[in-house]
Amino acid sequence: MSGESTNGRGPQLSEDAPPLAKAHEEKPLHELLSHSLVDIYVSDTTFPLHEKVLCHHSPVLRNHFYRKGSKADSYGLPDESPEVFSVLAGWLYSRTVSYPVDEASIGPLLDLYLLAEKLQMAALSVDIVDTVRTFYHSTSAYPSLRRVQYVYENTDTDNPMREMMVGSVARFLTLGEQIPKHWDGALRRNGQLAVDIIRAIQEWHLEGRSVPDVRDKEGVRGFSHIGTSESGVGSGSFEGEDSE
Repeated sequence: MSGESTNGRGPQLSEDAPPLAKAHEEKPLHELLSHSLVDIYVSDTTFPLHEKVLCHHSPVLRNHFYRKGSKADSYGLPDESPEVFSVLAGWLYSRTVSYPVDEASIGPLLDLYLLAEKLQMAALSVDIVDTVRTFYHSTSAYPSLRRVQYVYENTDTDNPMREMMVGSVARFLTLGEQIPKHWDGALRRNGQLAVDIIRAIQEWHLEGRSVPDVRDKEGVRGFSHIGTSESGVGSGSFEGEDSE
């Protein structure tokens, strides 16, 4: 509509601004393939892409190109990787995220996730979180310390990727027989991470009878190896487990 404002507070947009993608309400690709192309400059590489495809998925780019009175025909991402943006561009037209073949493939996926977050491409962010979650679950593995630290350094509280990784680590540490040395050191240095792990455990809403009560001399018996009988837990590991 004419004069549309993003969230009621953003810039006034022109009449032909494409609607933003919503959950389960994305427009078919062919409806977005107009003749209007824009250049996205990523470091020293130029990506000519369909303007409406970009703006349908990114409110950041939508505000840039369709702000009322704007004549912009390019957008710059000088500090981003052309390789990562190339994957993002592929997703725009295919709506698929390649499944990681091994743990080393998680790194580029996290870079892609951070770029999606920067451009506020919610659907892509969700796809990546789901892909990473499925990888760790299907391989009976858990995020390594370096992966968790990387996400922590580049996201805010309540970020979905951060929450998924912290919840995964909480499960591993709770069901494991000991805390790996490098995790012990990290938790001593990063109090916020330790607090977040405790919060993740609280969100499980465990019944009292499932948790040993060390105040009860009789009740605590039988819990010395809690969780080790669960299939996969004893043999589970941190993918790319790193030591310090």
